Amino acid sequence: MSDATTPADTKTSGGQTIRPVTIRPGEAAHFGKLAAEWWDPKGSSAMLHRLNPVRLGFIRDAVDAHWGTNGSVRPLAGKAALDVGCGAGLLCEPLARLGAQVTGIDAAPENVAAAAAHAEGAGIDVRYMAGEVGALDIGTFDLVTSMEVIEHVADKPAFVTDLAARLSPGGLMVLSTPNRTAQSRLLLVGAAEAVGLVPRGTHHWDDFVTPDELASLLAAAGLTMGEPRGIAFSPTKGLHLSADLALNYIVTATRSA
Repeated sequence: MSDATTPADTKTSGGQTIRPVTIRPGEAAHFGKLAAEWWDPKGSSAMLHRLNPVRLGFIRDAVDAHWGTNGSVRPLAGKAALDVGCGAGLLCEPLARLGAQVTGIDAAPENVAAAAAHAEGAGIDVRYMAGEVGALDIGTFDLVTSMEVIEHVADKPAFVTDLAARLSPGGLMVLSTPNRTAQSRLLLVGAAEAVGLVPRGTHHWDDFVTPDELASLLAAAGLTMGEPRGIAFSPTKGLHLSADLALNYIVTATRSA
């Protein structure tokens, strides 16, 4: 891996630095249109509201295991956290409540504006920015998260390299994404969009990433992926962490030794 703040695959032409573009304008526009109702638990982001407690539980356990903070009310106190693809701040605000100094980045300016307004109304201090994570001068972070984002980016290797460049030595990364399986095509793309659980056009099954593919992407960026945990659904438990990776999964990553 190259310099800690420069993606390894950055190219130069005529003395100018050219960074790979990871944002798809169409994807940013799609999610930007949803900004006004992002915080409505019964609106277009209802599924994210159901997912968030599951993801937070995993993150809390991962933080405790990584830094030995079991039992702490604010396990991220004194640490800097970055959430990439933050939407309107559903994850950023809980991370701030856990003690972190939080920066949220999103491709859609509309989401960043909605996130900043909500945080201000809640009295929570979060720094929000719009743009490419690799192009922003933001430094490095103890915790880097990116939830349900990699399946939406244009250049997955460049995106993972940019995430890795933001991770401080000894830091922790947490990623979640849908798996590319027959079940996810049927349920996450077909059924969920058909019945309105997620807005139409949100998911493109061919862009889903398998755990093996994500492990390879992380390894190429100098990171080692932890054991993935599935995010599954059952009528009795609802969304929950599981050994079943068929629909969605969440993982940690740390710098390779």
